[in-house]
Amino acid sequence: MPATPALRRTFAVLAALPLLALAACGYGSQAKENTEHAVAGAAKVDGLDSVRIGYFGNLTHATALVGRHEGLFQKELGGTTAEYATFNAGPSEIEALNSQSIDIGWIGPSPAINGYLKSNGTNLRIVSGSASGGVKLVVDPDKIKSLKDVKGKKIATPQLGNTQDVAFLNWVSEQGWKVDAESGKGDVSVVRTDNKITPDAYKSGSIDGAWVPEPTASKLVAEGGKVLLDEADLWPDKKFVITNVIVRQDFLKEHPEAVEAVLRASVRTNRWIDDNPEKAKAAANAQLKADTGKALPAAVLDPAWQSIQVTDDPLAATLDTEAKHAVEAGLLQKPDLTGIYDLTPLNRVLKAEGEPEVDDAGLGVE
Repeated sequence: MPATPALRRTFAVLAALPLLALAACGYGSQAKENTEHAVAGAAKVDGLDSVRIGYFGNLTHATALVGRHEGLFQKELGGTTAEYATFNAGPSEIEALNSQSIDIGWIGPSPAINGYLKSNGTNLRIVSGSASGGVKLVVDPDKIKSLKDVKGKKIATPQLGNTQDVAFLNWVSEQGWKVDAESGKGDVSVVRTDNKITPDAYKSGSIDGAWVPEPTASKLVAEGGKVLLDEADLWPDKKFVITNVIVRQDFLKEHPEAVEAVLRASVRTNRWIDDNPEKAKAAANAQLKADTGKALPAAVLDPAWQSIQVTDDPLAATLDTEAKHAVEAGLLQKPDLTGIYDLTPLNRVLKAEGEPEVDDAGLGVE
């Protein structure tokens, strides 16, 4: 069936953007740059003076937060300086990658998909997983007491076409309800709202709930909201990608040892997080405070941390499913994602670390 004018306009909007922001990745669009000190006397990796690493000041980027705070990235890079740029929205990180302002970064599935498609598959590769989970439907318990009560209500998602927006539209469709994806109008009113103002919108009563990532979900619960649905319950094994590691293709080709050093640090950080959950939670919060100027209170931090799983596996099959959901919602033309992954360096690291290798669900470099 040919696309309607509305859907063509929607895709035109998507194509005009550097990518769709993954609101789980933060708020706003400015980057903050910081530099660590190279290990004195250590050799430079691939002869590089520095490797520029991007991530967001959010718990779904726990690997980057903890790895930086504990010095694990700098340890693996040795005499090569780890430089960091912290971002507040998806478009700015893809722009930084495209302009070669960063080399490698943590980002969500929708930005990765759209960044890859916008460059016709020439600029980025997903080289590792990082996190799963951490997305919930939180509602006003006085207005919504069951899933069927969501019909007719105003539910916030972070942005038109972002990962949570697509997931909610897909869930709505599975209930047999109709919503126009572009306008958000229909059996449910989808209100696209920046995560940083969603708690205030909830308090004011202008929304009845929200399908949002952590820590926004836990902030809503702290305001009296109730978790009606954890998105993890909708996925096989309760796992779905929320954060990946991406790299510039030219950087991967020219500096494979540097990429492997960062991935080795990522794998070791994830292992440390699993082995030291309380210390890791504190480290992530300390880095959040350093990056944003404000730590999360325990009432928000504790439940948010529990709902996020760090993982080396990019959960490639779930990214493919998320892309299909976007197509079914009319927010994306059927994409060719073949080549979006190159897991060869990660699998070398995993093998050396005695960990099982991971697969790309048939979407790897041919």
